[in-house]
Amino acid sequence: MLSFRGGARAALLLLAAAAPLAAAPLAAAQPAPGAAIIADLTLNRDGVLEVVETISVPDGGQFTMSLPLRLDLGDGRERRFEVTDVATQGTGTTTFADDRFTIEANPGESTFRYHVRNTVGVAPESQVFNWVGLLNADVSSISATVVAPSYQMALVDCKLGPIGATRPCADVHIEPDGVLYLEQTGLQRGDAIDLRLQLPPNTVPANADVTEPGRSPFALSAPALIAFGVLLAALAGMAALVLRARRGVADDGTRVIDPLLREGSTVQFTSPEGVLPGEAGLLLDEHADPVDLAATVVDLAVRRYLRITRIAEADWRIERVNPADDQLRDYERIVYETLLPAGADTVRFSELSAPGRMSLDALRAGLIADAVARGTFTDPRGRALPRYLGAALIAVGAAVTVVLALTAGHALVGVAIALGGVAALLLPSRLPLRTDRGRELAAQLRAMQRGLEQVRRADVPVDQQELLFSRALPFTVVGGRGDNWIRVFGDLDPTADGDPGLYWFGGFERDRDLRRFASHFPYFITALERLFGGATR
Repeated sequence: MLSFRGGARAALLLLAAAAPLAAAPLAAAQPAPGAAIIADLTLNRDGVLEVVETISVPDGGQFTMSLPLRLDLGDGRERRFEVTDVATQGTGTTTFADDRFTIEANPGESTFRYHVRNTVGVAPESQVFNWVGLLNADVSSISATVVAPSYQMALVDCKLGPIGATRPCADVHIEPDGVLYLEQTGLQRGDAIDLRLQLPPNTVPANADVTEPGRSPFALSAPALIAFGVLLAALAGMAALVLRARRGVADDGTRVIDPLLREGSTVQFTSPEGVLPGEAGLLLDEHADPVDLAATVVDLAVRRYLRITRIAEADWRIERVNPADDQLRDYERIVYETLLPAGADTVRFSELSAPGRMSLDALRAGLIADAVARGTFTDPRGRALPRYLGAALIAVGAAVTVVLALTAGHALVGVAIALGGVAALLLPSRLPLRTDRGRELAAQLRAMQRGLEQVRRADVPVDQQELLFSRALPFTVVGGRGDNWIRVFGDLDPTADGDPGLYWFGGFERDRDLRRFASHFPYFITALERLFGGATR
């Protein structure tokens, strides 16, 4: 326990076992002749210096002392202190500013209590406590006691006087009980006090906060350079992977595929590789959207599995026409059975909108699984691994950073690991979901859409117009061009094939064109998308 009653404890530069006096210009004060200081310094078992100072200032005087909290020790070394638990009595005040702890005492008696941390350093086979103070005021007397947890405290050195011309302390000694006493009178402004004490090893926790040149835990070291070199190589590999995966079939917007297949007098609609509307929508934007499912429902009706009938201004009925068979793909069967489960031959939109009636996740998963099976889409489950790896690397990197910062240094190694984790976590979002075959097919679908824009009703024989119009309609729905396609065939007479109305959409059997159908179909598609969009996730 250490107690220094002495005046200007001005810098408490403690513990660097040799912090030069010149490196601690500490106190700033207005001369106050006759100021008397009593200082009790106690080094407790936690290595914290507990200070109690009583300063008596005569009338007309003032006393000011500053303790630097950051000291430049030269050669790139820096010493840091922390002052806490400050309390004052009397007319004195304390302030923290510009990395300094400042005490001001006005005429009268003031008592200052505070703790100073980071004051104990390590020396060969011992610990060292070093206190350096600079008086910027005349002091009539100093009385100090120093107490440490071990009575085996030894005086290494005690000097007084102007910087560069100090002299041994006149009256300083350690009693057999381990208490150091110091008495001094007649100190002048500019005098310094340099007190060094030695303690047995491990008397208190060594806590000196000294930064050595190049010893910052985040300094750029050889291990850190190696870690960042590996990181850059990994990032380059990831970038190459992304660029290779994202290279797609060039589409300058001019390629056109004619969707009309002509065989003699027969004209039919055909899609690239027989792609169905739902799959086409998935490949075009890499998302399984409600519009893709809505186009699938229309396609099922066009292919005579379902029939749609308008029964009210904002309600429609879906009827079973033919049972699901081997011609349906797995995702189409899921849509079909979601709308009309076993035992149900009809359903109204108002019934489908009931909470929990449809599962959007199951419908989307079915569409994606079909595309994965056909080799046009990558399995999203395969993207979980890099995300798990990225999260693990971030956690490991953070832990390594903390451990290295507190122990061996080279903390940037942990930072490099964490950054690698961030890259791995973000990697899946940069990779395309379409495979090479899927990208080629998507390019063909866009070319087919441009081909649909060029089709005219006059290009198709009258008795084949209804079927061709219906077969292509779901593809224009996923492309957002359904309204335009209906306008192209607006004058189509659905009775030209001998049957009244569109064969798959009821409610307009007496119409000789598609004008009324054109005004209601968009509402039907919107309502169908809303049903799928509001399905349970």
